[in-house]
Amino acid sequence: MIRLSLSLGLAVLATVTSAQAAELPAEIKQAGALKLSVNSTYAPMEYRDPATNELVGLDVDLANELAKRLGVKIVWSETPFAELIPSLQTRRADFIISGISDRASRRETADFVDYLATGPQFFVMADNAAKDATDLCGKKVGTTRSTSFPVEIEKWSKQNCEPAGKPAIQYVPGENSIDVRNQLKQGRIDAAVQGSETLPYAQTQEPGKYRVVGEPFAKGYQGIMFRKDDAALREVVTEKLTAMIADGAYKAVLDKWGLGANAVAQPMLNAAPQ
Repeated sequence: MIRLSLSLGLAVLATVTSAQAAELPAEIKQAGALKLSVNSTYAPMEYRDPATNELVGLDVDLANELAKRLGVKIVWSETPFAELIPSLQTRRADFIISGISDRASRRETADFVDYLATGPQFFVMADNAAKDATDLCGKKVGTTRSTSFPVEIEKWSKQNCEPAGKPAIQYVPGENSIDVRNQLKQGRIDAAVQGSETLPYAQTQEPGKYRVVGEPFAKGYQGIMFRKDDAALREVVTEKLTAMIADGAYKAVLDKWGLGANAVAQPMLNAAPQ
């Protein structure tokens, strides 16, 4: 199923990129700027540097390089994660590049150009007794409510806990990844789930505090999210991202943030399997 989805995504993008060079939409070219909204609580993808209060992160670096190649600047705005999609739909944002997962349920009104491999992963406080993911059956597990992770946790629990005669995982919602980690540190939950791309950074920021349990238990992609009727913008951004992968600029950004292993070989359209 995953192979089929990837093939379809690659085939669609091959058709797009084999056409004549895409053009930046006239209104963006005339304004000389892209309007981009982010949720700045998802380090290392996008966050406020505590030392400088500057907006930084992998997505910020990728977007800045895309804007440079498009010949425009970026006007950034910040919003809660749950408001990212509404900001796109109401045209407050031209596209979304903010740690957002490509999901089939989101493709009814949007397209995703997938640019980073990801997957949900369990983690606990370092002194937690859990050795395997199945040790979390029946435990309270927190994650951000507006992500795909609650569904993934439920699916994993039904496949791995109940069939073995163990109680289901008890999902506890959080507002964002910072809130979830705070709940974990306060003992309000037994474990948490975040994207595999964020956990190495969290571990470096608070050495010895967290321990990852098992491998990512689902596979997905983060994508740049476009409105369905903005095919021209999607195509020109895809073209520039493809060039960034070819000339090494994409790899340099991922390596800077320690996420070279999450790279994709080329952009893919709506390729995530879920």
